[in-house]
Amino acid sequence: MKDFLELAAARQSCRNFADRPVEHDKLVKCVEAARLAPSACNSQPWSFVVVEDPLVVPEVAKTSQVLGINEYVSGARAFIVLLEEHAVLMPRLRAFLDSQYFAKGDLGGALLSLCLEAESLGLGTCILGLYDREKLSALLNIPLETRFAGLVAVGYPADPKTREKTRKPLESLIRFV
Repeated sequence: MKDFLELAAARQSCRNFADRPVEHDKLVKCVEAARLAPSACNSQPWSFVVVEDPLVVPEVAKTSQVLGINEYVSGARAFIVLLEEHAVLMPRLRAFLDSQYFAKGDLGGALLSLCLEAESLGLGTCILGLYDREKLSALLNIPLETRFAGLVAVGYPADPKTREKTRKPLESLIRFV
């Protein structure tokens, strides 16, 4: 079993998926990890749509292949859509802040938890930032006014080898007081 830093170092954006279905229970575990992520005032401003139907998955992939990019997602065997829901903050905070003030950070934490759980289960993920929201909404019967917080391609990596990460040096990012 990997410790947390090993898990974080191993997680990468998968861009070459194996032709192997993803087990339903593993997708549920990924969402469970996201559900357990911390959120401001325990508001849990999220919901999830898991796409595993082999007839729908390719159609979801097409919605992210805008501008001739993301061709590799055709190999994904599932997708998880993270939706932003209304956050309910404690009354003292609500008086000063918009209800969604913390939501973006909370959703980012949920997204990371989902991807790290997938890594721990041997799955590869790729968070997609570019997709046709209108087509995706229509395809998955999601009201158009719903805020999308993430689209994650999921599958088994065709090559499970971890690529070397290029990151800024820790010393350039940290300051102690």
